[in-house]
Amino acid sequence: MLTSRTPIVAGNWKMHLAWREAIDLVRAMRGPLNQCKKVEVILIPPFPALVTVAELVQPTAIRIGAQNCHWESKGAFTGEVSPSMLVGTCRYVLVGHSERRSLFGESDEVVRKKLAAILQHGLVPLLCVGENLAQREEGRTSEVVATQVAVALDGLSLSPERLVIAYEPVWAIGTGRACAPAAANSVCGLVIRGVLAELFGEQTAAAVRILYGGSVTAANARSYFEQADIDGALVGGASLQADSFIAITRAAQAVAG
Repeated sequence: MLTSRTPIVAGNWKMHLAWREAIDLVRAMRGPLNQCKKVEVILIPPFPALVTVAELVQPTAIRIGAQNCHWESKGAFTGEVSPSMLVGTCRYVLVGHSERRSLFGESDEVVRKKLAAILQHGLVPLLCVGENLAQREEGRTSEVVATQVAVALDGLSLSPERLVIAYEPVWAIGTGRACAPAAANSVCGLVIRGVLAELFGEQTAAAVRILYGGSVTAANARSYFEQADIDGALVGGASLQADSFIAITRAAQAVAG
């Protein structure tokens, strides 16, 4: 990870932590996280806590992300949140997470529509891609990931700072079966950067930040951060505990030099 790309450690809290629990967690870790000046830290809380968490980190450099959004700016979409509603509260928006794809039926085309809307409103999409266990065992990892990236970015023009991609092999999320660092690095470099180079050129491909996600822990985080094409981590369960998330962020800080 010794590149000009600023490393990112993002904590996706998913549907965890009640409002008071979110407050307590932020207060416990915002000071130590803010000391990691060479790392961009992103907290991605559930929507009920989004504004409160954003206010609690205002004195720091910590960024805020949203877990989802609709592709329309407004309309009769009960229960949805538009990207325009997020402007001023967060900078990043998750899009294409495997749980949205598998549990809520979001297709590659829906992901593309959401990503375009996020960009249109001046926010930064954090695009998640990754293969499931069956696809991995069939040897289709490269095909699946390349297709997800290509469809999501089809027809768009962007600069490197307007996009972050997270490679999250579905079979590794929350299972304790983390992908081997060298294998994850190969997907990030050869596959994802390869597609980016075809779409936007080598210079942009080299500058876009790509994260790894999938059973990242304080014990294994550094082994991912030391890979040349992995620029940080999208952390799930380990971001729900202050000590473990601080340790992961400090590991990124140490590797960044």
